[in-house]
Amino acid sequence: MGIWRSGRGHLSEHGIGVRSLADPLPINTADEGMARIAFLLLALFAEMERTFIAERAARARTCPRNLGRHIGRPIAHPEDKIEYARLLKAQGDSLGVSAAKTGIRKTSLHRYLTASDQPQGK
Repeated sequence: MGIWRSGRGHLSEHGIGVRSLADPLPINTADEGMARIAFLLLALFAEMERTFIAERAARARTCPRNLGRHIGRPIAHPEDKIEYARLLKAQGDSLGVSAAKTGIRKTSLHRYLTASDQPQGK
């Protein structure tokens, strides 16, 4: 069988492990004992920190949204032009006509108008 077969401890039987060169701790997982435990603890803390980062980022995104603030890139077009385009759409003008009258590109106008059709809170 090859070296990559599944099975617990097979790589360590061949002396393959992770060794820290930058840390002052003598960690070499190919050795038995405390070095392996230290490595596992560092991996556990890294995984916990990654989870905490994701939770903090999610909370940071929802707080402004709950206050009604815009999240993401700033809106490039004034709100009065977007409102005018909504009025034109309600009157039955096509997207091309609305784009020509407002000076907003059709792709941007389509995004603004479909975003206004979406229910708020999502």
